[in-house]
Amino acid sequence: MSENNKRLTPSPKRDRGGFMGGHSGPGGMIHGGERARDFKGTMKKLIEYLSVYKLSISIVFIFAAASAVFSIVGPKILGKATTKLFEGVMAKIAGTGNIDFDYIEKIILIIAGLYIISALFGYIQGWIMSGVSMKVSYNLRKEISEKINRMPLRYFDGTNHGEVLSRVTNDVDTLSQTLNQSLGQIITSVTTVIGVLVMMVSISGLMTLVALCMLPVSMMFIIFIAKKSQKYFKEQQDYLGHLNGHVEEMYGGHIVMKAFNGEKKSVNQFDELNNKLFGVAWKSQFLTSIMMPVMFFVGNLGYVAVCILGGWLAAKKTIEVGDIQAFIQYVRSFTQPISQLANISNILQQTAASAERVFEFLAEEEEVIEASNPVKLERVEGKVEFKNVHFGYKPDKIIVNDFSASIKTGQKVAIVGPTGAGKTTMVKLLMRFYDVNQGTIMIDDNDIRGFTRSDLRSMFGMVLQDTWLYNDSIMENIRYGRLDATDEEVIAAAKAAHVDSFVHTLPDGYNMMLNEESSNISQGQKQLITIARAILADPSILILDEATSSVDTRTEVYIQKAMTNLMKGRTSFVIAHRLSTIRDADLILVMNHGDIVEQGSHKELLEKGGFYAELYNSQFTHAV
Repeated sequence: MSENNKRLTPSPKRDRGGFMGGHSGPGGMIHGGERARDFKGTMKKLIEYLSVYKLSISIVFIFAAASAVFSIVGPKILGKATTKLFEGVMAKIAGTGNIDFDYIEKIILIIAGLYIISALFGYIQGWIMSGVSMKVSYNLRKEISEKINRMPLRYFDGTNHGEVLSRVTNDVDTLSQTLNQSLGQIITSVTTVIGVLVMMVSISGLMTLVALCMLPVSMMFIIFIAKKSQKYFKEQQDYLGHLNGHVEEMYGGHIVMKAFNGEKKSVNQFDELNNKLFGVAWKSQFLTSIMMPVMFFVGNLGYVAVCILGGWLAAKKTIEVGDIQAFIQYVRSFTQPISQLANISNILQQTAASAERVFEFLAEEEEVIEASNPVKLERVEGKVEFKNVHFGYKPDKIIVNDFSASIKTGQKVAIVGPTGAGKTTMVKLLMRFYDVNQGTIMIDDNDIRGFTRSDLRSMFGMVLQDTWLYNDSIMENIRYGRLDATDEEVIAAAKAAHVDSFVHTLPDGYNMMLNEESSNISQGQKQLITIARAILADPSILILDEATSSVDTRTEVYIQKAMTNLMKGRTSFVIAHRLSTIRDADLILVMNHGDIVEQGSHKELLEKGGFYAELYNSQFTHAV
């Protein structure tokens, strides 16, 4: 299929001031603001998704735990050196001995070795986890991209494009960062808490009990802050999606917005969305930021209590000086991972919100499954028949009522009628962008639902009023109609479409690069390029949607000649508002309110003096 419409969804609605509204189609914007609906369920899905990488993650767990263990035993061994140093100093003061530097040196070497091994294990687990997080990001974006191609058009009619973009970028990035930075830290922190607790008990059960008294206080703060912050992280992701959607729309319609002086309204809406994002982001970040100071304050209370108790026990000769030094280190090591876990709990809230949005998108209803035994035609004749077709974008609002028409092979069929009559809707049904509610559409006596969508759409070529060209050379934009075409075939199509007549006047000719908006060539030149694309595709059925309405009269002559070449021997559907351009059509279907109210040739319909004659004559009346 030669598709040259950038978006086949209805355009975002614009108001009188040129402002593009916050929704794209009838469904409007998805409103956020709710808290993550199923934290446990979402995390379960995320764990299931990560099960593919269970070997790598298991290695990360082992290395992270080993790194923590080697760090944990350090203070205990270092305490022995402190004790030996203290005993040596006291013996030297008493004149009964000297400091055993050989023993202390041995301890220091052991400690250095343990810390080096710990750092090495930490580096390896970080390296592996970075690879896993990048693979997860890649696969999620790949799945979302593939999902977009499988989703029905009505989803994009009712969803802001920025919402989808936000899920592909911001939400996936959040998941990636959590996996890369937080997963290893969770394992390290849990291992450190358990290991340190064991070492503390081995030194002094009483001092451990005093240190643990601070734990319930810490947990109360963690639970309170986590509950408060959860909903704000969800709102932050939602409002970020809304803001992205608004910015995307404003850049897409920048010229229209400027032309109608819509800057103020655009800025006001941006400020409104940005203020909402600022509000929830500030709250979520504030709650996250106060977590660590609160935890440090509570930890310092335990730290002071342990120091006082340790001094008292040392004075009673119940505990060695080195053990006090080791225990104080362990107290600090014990509160730090708890603080990290508290901070990670907030990150997990944001991760859950992002994962929920990604999984929601991946779980969206897809297009109707293809036929199990699809129809394969060796040659497409181009016979088309509509039989009692009923259709509505919403089931309770049918806009096409009992549409029936029979088009023979090679006929030029014009579809005319006032705005909103259902002309473009019929084309969307013909190409299965939507499925009919009732009735049947046949191609060569085969129900179109019996074809795969790919095979069906390959039968069609499209030339639309809104041209779509992308940031590449003119040669590659024409080749988009058939990707395996040679340069000679592309140039032959360009000559048939009268592109060759102007392309040599452009810088670099066929190799000229079109900019992102294709604004470095004229509207008429763009239209001729899309016609060349359709000629190259060599389709059996053509769809021409008001392809000459936005060009000057001289260019229109070239386009009409190019379209005449294109329509030779092909069944063609021409959607037209200027009725003077379709006088030579074999069949004219006159639509109004979703129904065919008249059909016949131009001459027959004028003689009939009905709705078509009224439309035709009104154009010339207004012209006078």
